[in-house]
Amino acid sequence: EGRLVESGGGLVQPGASLRLSCVASGFEFAKYDMNWVRVTPGKGPEWVSGIDRRAETYYTNSVKGRFTISRDNAQNTVYLQMNSLTPEDTAVYYCRVSGTNYWGQGTQVTVSS
Repeated sequence: EGRLVESGGGLVQPGASLRLSCVASGFEFAKYDMNWVRVTPGKGPEWVSGIDRRAETYYTNSVKGRFTISRDNAQNTVYLQMNSLTPEDTAVYYCRVSGTNYWGQGTQVTVSS
């Protein structure tokens, strides 16, 4: 059974940066595509970014140029560097493994002045 542990969230002001981390275990991390999804109260989950097994990266339009996804297969970790944060980025962020139903506990990101 896969396990995901997200960290790195917090309360920041608009324009600030955060780096989220997701440590994975219980499956062959390097063989899976990884994603970041965010959930805002009253809205459904929104896919934010993905990185495939070849480290090709993908982003939703609203974060292109601001967020960078990366992975370290030696550390079984996927990262999301978030710059120029806005209040619209406020959400609980989860990493997800493509093709599975693995969920972590998520990490709260709040952007507010």
